[in-house]
Amino acid sequence: MNSGRLKGMILDISGKRIYPGMVVWENGIITGIEEHQVQEADHTRCIMPGFVDSHIHIESSMLTPYEFARKALIHGTVATISDPHEIANVCGIDGVNYMLNNARGAGLKFHFGAPSCVPATAFETAGAVLDSRAVDTLLGRDDIFYLSEMMNYPGVLFKDTEVLKKIASAKKYGKPVDGHAPGLKGDDAINYIAAGITTDHECFTKDEALHKLKYGMKILIREGSAARNFEALHELISEHPDKVMLCSDDKHPDELIKGHINELVVRAIGKGHDLFDVLRCACINPVHHYNMRCGLLKPGDPADFIVVQNFEQFNVQSVFIDGEQLVDEGVCKLEQKTHTTINSFQTEEKHESDFSIPAKGNLVRVIDAIDGQLVTELAELEVASADGLAVADVGRDLLKLTVVNRYENKPPAMGFIRNFHLKSGAIASTVAHDSHNIIAVGCDDTSIARSVNLLIKSKGGLSLVDGDEEMLLPLPVAGLMSTLSCDEVGELYSVMDKKVKQMGCTLRAPYMTLSFMALLVIPRIKLSDLGLFDGSSFTFTELFKSSD
Repeated sequence: MNSGRLKGMILDISGKRIYPGMVVWENGIITGIEEHQVQEADHTRCIMPGFVDSHIHIESSMLTPYEFARKALIHGTVATISDPHEIANVCGIDGVNYMLNNARGAGLKFHFGAPSCVPATAFETAGAVLDSRAVDTLLGRDDIFYLSEMMNYPGVLFKDTEVLKKIASAKKYGKPVDGHAPGLKGDDAINYIAAGITTDHECFTKDEALHKLKYGMKILIREGSAARNFEALHELISEHPDKVMLCSDDKHPDELIKGHINELVVRAIGKGHDLFDVLRCACINPVHHYNMRCGLLKPGDPADFIVVQNFEQFNVQSVFIDGEQLVDEGVCKLEQKTHTTINSFQTEEKHESDFSIPAKGNLVRVIDAIDGQLVTELAELEVASADGLAVADVGRDLLKLTVVNRYENKPPAMGFIRNFHLKSGAIASTVAHDSHNIIAVGCDDTSIARSVNLLIKSKGGLSLVDGDEEMLLPLPVAGLMSTLSCDEVGELYSVMDKKVKQMGCTLRAPYMTLSFMALLVIPRIKLSDLGLFDGSSFTFTELFKSSD
């Protein structure tokens, strides 16, 4: 069972050499790598370790782990470090177990972590709470590999008891602690790292990354569907190849269809980085850092490897996991299957009047969305009003933003946002980091209400409303994931994305950007279901600014 041999050019990343030879495996384990001449036809068969995504939320692909695997495998991804934080915020430990169970039989080696911040903050309503005892229980399991991103960096710095207990549990079990501290520098960064935080995927400047590297962190270069930091950080690949990994963090299905970590590898080599340095970051470093259960093309390792056509474009021909060929000539052998669902959804349908904003002044605090970034800026602008109500001003790109509690029937929180550039209608989503309440942006209260109610009726998904037109992508698994294949989800998502841009939106990934407008742990200003939140001071702030 799962035994065989394969001839070709062997890529030895650690030894920094490429040579002709043959890989031999028995019962899914590599028993030998023999160096000898091969036929000329085998010179185009390049055998190497597979790619690893060192930090990803599978839920953000809107696919179940199994369906994610069916697509990621064809791009040469053999393993992931996966934080089930999103579904845990909706369904708690039941959500984590859902991910683990669904991933079984998917071939791709998912390495899930114990979510450290459920809820992410005390300033929003989530569907579950994972306290230090629950986290300790998870970390004690063999199928949980690390404490996932510690977003509550103020809790670390101010020595919050619950936060420190979670970190202590990770240390007790000998499992690494992932970080999440965008923009953190100076003594705060030093103290955060000293608490035991080992990585960060949130650096958006090289100076920030170098500062964190200096004090012992490893840096994950992220290039996802919304946050894109490769251009700012890629020089680290050559400067610190032993301390860098590659990740996507969040990857929408339309982009997963096109590629995954393989795309970053090609880009990095195109930038002039050494082949072996790039592959060390993409294949080797995560396996060592997280003690992953995947092979690195060495005798005694699991027979996990990929076959690529060349070392310029890395066209993936075959993928082997535990000696079983799961991808042949770019086609995944895993069959599509049906999936069970899990969810938490309690709120009732809303009325147009629920989204009105009484005008309490002329000046409002506005969220400035930034394309390609999770951070936002704060603007203070005059607001238009009519009949005593503050209203959207499409001409100035001043749109309404709302977050609706999905777990209880409560009034919506309201705010204003710029840089979406919608000229009509509204879009909404139940993918709203990190508590995944309903978030919507729109030009008028009627469209906003309709887009929100589409999601309430379907118990989760993405929606849009533009005049008489309505579109819905249902996400029945926790309001985060579909039960369909990547191709099916990606096709509908692409149609909706195109329509949103026809409505005027200029953002590269409108729904992904929208999903982060409720992420309170990322500065500068966001909106939760409880109100407008200033991420710099970590406190709520008023929508209307005093004229004093």
